[in-house]
Amino acid sequence: MTSDARTDWEQRIALRSDQSSLELPDLDPPASVAAVGGVGQVTIDWSPVPGAVGYLILRCVAPDGELMPVDHHSGDVLSVPSGPYVDTTCTPGTTYRYAVASVPEVTTRGRPSHQVEATPLALSNETPVVTIHVDAVAEGIELHRPWVPMVGSERLSQLLCEDLTGGKRIGAELESALRRMHDELGVRTVRAHAIFHDDTRIETEGPAAYDFSVVDAIYDKVLAIGMRPVVELGFMPRDLASDPSKTVFAYGAIISPPKDYDRWGLLIKKLVQHLVDRYGLDEVRHWDFEVWNEANLEVFWSGTKAEWLRLYDVTAAAVRSVDDGLSVGGPSSAAAGWVDDLLAHAASSGSPVDFVTTHTYGSPPLDVRASLDRHGFGDARILWTEWGVTPTHFNPISDSVFAGIFLLRGMRSAAGRVEALAYWVASDHFEELGRPPKLLHGGFGLLTVGGLAKPRFHALSLLDRLGPVELPVAMSGDGGGSLIEAWASRDRDRVAVLVWNLTLDQTKADGAAELARTIRLDVAGLDESWQVTATTLATGVGDVAAAAADLGVGVWPSDDQWKALAERSALTTRPIVADGNTVELTLPMPSAVLLEFKP
Repeated sequence: MTSDARTDWEQRIALRSDQSSLELPDLDPPASVAAVGGVGQVTIDWSPVPGAVGYLILRCVAPDGELMPVDHHSGDVLSVPSGPYVDTTCTPGTTYRYAVASVPEVTTRGRPSHQVEATPLALSNETPVVTIHVDAVAEGIELHRPWVPMVGSERLSQLLCEDLTGGKRIGAELESALRRMHDELGVRTVRAHAIFHDDTRIETEGPAAYDFSVVDAIYDKVLAIGMRPVVELGFMPRDLASDPSKTVFAYGAIISPPKDYDRWGLLIKKLVQHLVDRYGLDEVRHWDFEVWNEANLEVFWSGTKAEWLRLYDVTAAAVRSVDDGLSVGGPSSAAAGWVDDLLAHAASSGSPVDFVTTHTYGSPPLDVRASLDRHGFGDARILWTEWGVTPTHFNPISDSVFAGIFLLRGMRSAAGRVEALAYWVASDHFEELGRPPKLLHGGFGLLTVGGLAKPRFHALSLLDRLGPVELPVAMSGDGGGSLIEAWASRDRDRVAVLVWNLTLDQTKADGAAELARTIRLDVAGLDESWQVTATTLATGVGDVAAAAADLGVGVWPSDDQWKALAERSALTTRPIVADGNTVELTLPMPSAVLLEFKP
């Protein structure tokens, strides 16, 4: 894709029609707000507000200055689900005034809280210390794994594609990538666009009407891997589109409303009935049927909000007409938009909403449970069916260690409050804006073309090594709990503690010396004879981009370079020396370490 075409895409995808017309609650600001300056950062924390889906951090310098949102340069929603928040966009030695506003719905915010002051400090000769205490014999709770339920993928018709990218066969590699998601990470479902598209040959008229044989071939492969599909019902079949000229992506998916809503409903009913007949009702009752994709962006839906809500009603009724036990939901929106709109509409129309789906990038997912409760859908599941470090195609940050550590922060934030947080996507065999032009092109994949693990895949593999019991963690020191986070776990003969150092500030994706911290981890309740190992993810360690640079890889690796890249970008585990049950090490930003204690 040319740079002009990419620029055009970025401009069009920014056109949103997601401003809610609902009367939303006027939420109070947090009653308690605190800000503490540290080396290179200010940590802001606040008390929660009932009914808030998130909070927006505001800042100014002068006492009478205009409060502006702190921008961590995510390119998407700046609100966060809870505190603490670490601001590293500040200048050491400058005193800032912070406030926090409650967010009832993503397109609006409440009035600011009272202001508090803090001053970030300059880097000194000594690295600040963060102390972490873990109680290995505490009762603990179940460790929730929001990455396990779902992962995203390029449209699944590509499983049948025999073309080559980078010398690698697309279909075989995409299938291999999904198999690794299942076998190595335990991922159970895959969500993708465009099950209705020219290449699945779905028609609603003529001798080939309602022939789902290509869909069968696709879903047979998914089930053979051991996964289930999340059936995103879109885009529009050509013969049913009110305007087939309205398309998105290089592969020309049609985004217009149907010219006949009754025929759309019949298509959905026939597809769902076919799936039940082929795979069995007991199986398909475990599937989720999601209505469209990001209709709140003009680039994905050429109709109005009212037309999409009608589409939802017709679709949900068609799914349920096959069996009342089937699951249907939406709005599958960008940036947490239209959640309240769909729920308010469904409460009025009587349409079922078994789960709510939405997307965000560059921040942990918001706590939309407040919206569900507000509209009487408290029992609905929350599925973030797209999430990642950036919404931008061909962004180098997608290949970086920063992106891997970002994944850790988001999954930890989501654990226990959402049913799924699906990273978008499994493989760099992804062609929304064209096929990959080279190995490291800033692709969305967890794996490269060729199946090399990026830091984000490594991050998920570290999470997968946590045990089933989550242990309590206490933390103190400069950036403890905001810049530095930890997730501790136990199984029968092992304690695993994953610690990382990250700011959401993407201007520091390549690192910032002032944000390094010395970690002093104390694990109480273990015999001092237990051994400790460390598995590190950091710049140059588990870092395929650094390995490619060291090897001088060009557009695509040579045969010898493929093998060398796999070896040099792998994670390694090494023994370390502990002082009793205390481990001390330095974590640069961004980086993570998994510390495992074994007898």
